[in-house]
Amino acid sequence: MWKHVRLRTLGVPVSISVLSAIVFAQPKSAPFKPAIPKTWDERALADWATPVAGLNVRPGHFSEEAYYRAPLDNYRTYPVYPYGREPEGYWDMLQKVGPQPLIEVAKLKTEADWIEAGKQVFEQCDHITQRIYDPDLIAILRSPENSRSTASGLITPFRWVPTEKGIALGRSNCGSCHTRYGPQGKRLNGPSILNEGSRDPADRAAGVAVARRLGSGPFVSGSDRIANAPISMMETLGMRFYRAYGVPWIKDDIHEHLKELSPEVLEGMGGGFVPRNPVFPRWNGSPYYPTKIPDLIGVKDRKYLDATGTHLNRGIADLMRYAALVSFAESSEFGPHRMLTAQQNRITARLPDEALYALSLYIHSLEPPPNPNTFDENAPAGKKIFEREGCGGCHTPGLYTNNKLTLATGFKPPSDKPSTLDVLPVSVGTDPNLALKTRKGTGYYKVPSLKGIWYRGRYLHDGSLASLEEMFDPDRLKETHVAAGWNPGAKARAIAGHEFGLKLTPEEKKSLLAFLRAL
Repeated sequence: MWKHVRLRTLGVPVSISVLSAIVFAQPKSAPFKPAIPKTWDERALADWATPVAGLNVRPGHFSEEAYYRAPLDNYRTYPVYPYGREPEGYWDMLQKVGPQPLIEVAKLKTEADWIEAGKQVFEQCDHITQRIYDPDLIAILRSPENSRSTASGLITPFRWVPTEKGIALGRSNCGSCHTRYGPQGKRLNGPSILNEGSRDPADRAAGVAVARRLGSGPFVSGSDRIANAPISMMETLGMRFYRAYGVPWIKDDIHEHLKELSPEVLEGMGGGFVPRNPVFPRWNGSPYYPTKIPDLIGVKDRKYLDATGTHLNRGIADLMRYAALVSFAESSEFGPHRMLTAQQNRITARLPDEALYALSLYIHSLEPPPNPNTFDENAPAGKKIFEREGCGGCHTPGLYTNNKLTLATGFKPPSDKPSTLDVLPVSVGTDPNLALKTRKGTGYYKVPSLKGIWYRGRYLHDGSLASLEEMFDPDRLKETHVAAGWNPGAKARAIAGHEFGLKLTPEEKKSLLAFLRAL
């Protein structure tokens, strides 16, 4: 695991990675009393984010005082079942159980207890500032219209939340995007949702119905403040979309016209409660230049977070604050540009540091699913091709990433770039728009790991390619190619970039793919 910070113990320099090895070498059943890092630490925040391309300033953030002034939210939530599928007495139980804590620190005695608590946070935590108490909306989720069963047997994006004010309808946070269901509804936490078929139409219909009634705008973390600020109701849905995606320092910003689009058009761009699987416009991103929902398995070994390396990943505290940032603590300030009004730009609730620590500890513990692809007779030849073609220069064996950043086409790093950025002075030629024309644009893309590439699905940062076969098909460079992955309007277009391997013979490609799928 990469760590660039050093501590001193009894006067001897000790790297955090060594300390981590010592801690994680302890049996998970041994007594475990972690020193919980402070999530919102001004010193850690100061150099955490990567400067934004076009401005060369780091995004702003809430102050430590403002963050910890926000009230704590620690409610247990319960699944929403399709009509007719609730266990007997389930709704009555929800009426009587009252508010229960999502995490109970006093009961956590071992590391295994903390990891299990983190799993509960991952699966149960909802968007804590977007709960709905409207009985008409709740009735939508309990109506015969939602009678279809999903792969999991649940209306997956939603949760019931018993609070002091009654039962609220919540929307799943981590689990709505980073969960995949296999045969018999078996749940796998960590990978992104895979395709449109992973959501039942009943889920989608319910999501759109609730979204229209709530009027929250984009399905992206951060819309919480817009949905809950009274002044937002005076704004059009288009203006709320612009607040999510607008890049006012970019000349001829494509997002400017979002202000004028109709709600029907905006909903089709990702404005409902269900993202376009597995591609996500996300707050500070773009519906025009989206990014894949990331796989969380193995994130502990990544040096940077986000496809464009928006934030450093120096350890568990950074993962804690990233979870807070994208869930409820994004201020959307970029140099002189303030994308939210004063009424909107506030933290109305936050998770306890203990919950974010448990969540991050659980994410660090995630393991990939069993690989059905064995190291067969083709794989050794594929390994030799991998080595011959120099793939290991970027996808270095071990982690199968060198944990560095590459340049987006057309970007030249400033002379005063932070020393924390480990940049290869080359570009692989993929679409540069996410890295240059969005608020997530840093000018860089991180080198992804190839470990687990067999199960992730969708390739390149925008998910345009649906298979490894398509990745290595030179036809994708032609303007007549119809992308099998993300392809708005199913239009023919060239999928540029990462041309390594396109000139291999069919037999060489077969061997290389056998090797890659065995990783």
